[in-house]
Amino acid sequence: MRAAEAELAQVAGARDGWLARVPNPPDPSVPDGGEDDAVEVRRVGQPPRFDFPVADHVTLGGFDMERGARLSGSRFAYRVGPTALVELSLYRYALDRLVAEGFLPVLPPVLVREEAMYGTGFLPTEAANLYTVEPDGLYLTGTSEVALAAYHQAEILEEPLPLRYAGYSTCFRREAGAAGRDTRGAFRVHQFDKVEMFVWTTPEASAAEHEALLALEESLVQGLGLAYRVVNTAANDLGAPAAKKYDIEAWIPSQERYREITSCSNTTDYQARRLGVRYRSGEGLRHPHTLNGTAMTARWLIALLETYQDVGGAVAVPDALVRLGAPARLEPAAAPA
Repeated sequence: MRAAEAELAQVAGARDGWLARVPNPPDPSVPDGGEDDAVEVRRVGQPPRFDFPVADHVTLGGFDMERGARLSGSRFAYRVGPTALVELSLYRYALDRLVAEGFLPVLPPVLVREEAMYGTGFLPTEAANLYTVEPDGLYLTGTSEVALAAYHQAEILEEPLPLRYAGYSTCFRREAGAAGRDTRGAFRVHQFDKVEMFVWTTPEASAAEHEALLALEESLVQGLGLAYRVVNTAANDLGAPAAKKYDIEAWIPSQERYREITSCSNTTDYQARRLGVRYRSGEGLRHPHTLNGTAMTARWLIALLETYQDVGGAVAVPDALVRLGAPARLEPAAAPA
């Protein structure tokens, strides 16, 4: 018996390791293929036209990439002066809107245990993109989705669903596999701030909740007057937890193309099962569905600066941000020399 139990434990451990790598099955409405096979859902707004050479966000000022690299290595940035104030106003702009929509604001921890990373599906498949604090057995989160999901880990939800949270945190990603991509500027960095939406809901309501989160993201983009498109992400580009994901891609003038600034995912019951979260229903205890969506990141700042630049290199800031303390105008070369 002892020999059989030891063999069983070994085999069960191997089985669980393989099962942990099984992704959430894609929704039938998700297109096949990879990154280049996403299906455009719609475009909103016209990309701006300029009768002068377009400057990118680094040239416009406020991003000190050289000192960031000197301090921390490549893909780190200082945001300084009035540009820093504009970025901060973006996060408050998103949070104020989410609170008005009934989301509970949360400032979560950014260091979490392994079980939180496993429960949300970032382990084991995304291990190469995670920063670890090995002496303490902790991970730096790449999104506050991790902490918001683990907020109810191993609980039975007693409150009526849906539960909607809005988390603001600094995020960390190794960007493994991104060598040679977006090497100039702050579009793809290792450290950034983000406002994240996270929702617990019933299986019957999750599809409608997904569309509602997307509509809320779109309203935020529209409120700043940015041209964008929505795409339905293809199956091989979903990541393990998501059954369906929409991306919003804003027009980046210096690149003359649309680039992702938000994503919005329905992970169905994938995370709830791994985290051991259930809720009471007429059918007994069930696993809820979880959804997440980006309400704001610093990528919005890049799109905003480049969209509202003038021939002299100054930037007009949208009124929605000026009301929150941002300067009405950024003069050229806001970054220190």
